[in-house]
Amino acid sequence: MCVGRCSRIVGPCLLVLGTLSVIANILLLFPGGEWKYLADGHITKQAKVMPGIWGGGITVLLVATHITAVGWRCAGCSDCGTRRNAFLSAVLSKLALLGSTACFILSGVGLTNGPLCLYNVSEHGRGPTWGYPFLDTGGEVVLASADYFLYKPDAWDTCLEPVGIVAWNVTLFSLLLLVSATEMVLASIQILNGCVGCLCGFCEGKKGRPTLPD
Repeated sequence: MCVGRCSRIVGPCLLVLGTLSVIANILLLFPGGEWKYLADGHITKQAKVMPGIWGGGITVLLVATHITAVGWRCAGCSDCGTRRNAFLSAVLSKLALLGSTACFILSGVGLTNGPLCLYNVSEHGRGPTWGYPFLDTGGEVVLASADYFLYKPDAWDTCLEPVGIVAWNVTLFSLLLLVSATEMVLASIQILNGCVGCLCGFCEGKKGRPTLPD
């Protein structure tokens, strides 16, 4: 595939994925669409870190904008992309790869740890409290279903508040995992594409017009 054509495919795809990542992380900050939990600080740690905004979102969107611009510049103008543009595209794609990787790791941790919620621990001599009921902390098994909650939807009612928080977190963190994994693949493809452009130039510049010097 031509270097310029590949950029015109990868760039818009990353734009869409970066936007989805930002939206998913914003929704994680407002469980059930309510703002009071964010105001009270009752938000899962991995959602507070906002990996979908700075990692899989803004970083990827900035890189995707450059990739898309270079690809369409090569297609529609006499000033086609140069090896310098290809090199810059490869370097920026590495930043997108790092950002999406960070988003993937933090989203995976958020998914496996379970959400911060209000749950009943009266069997331990306490009333309802905020915490991570599905997380094994310090070797103490908080709940018998801790190791299997992702595969036991009937255990999700352990969380009393926010209502439906487990399904909310599982859905959105899973979406972030899928989005960031796809971003990692596309960023890797663009790194290879940029390296090819550095070595060979943009093939569209060789078809009907002379390639400008670097």
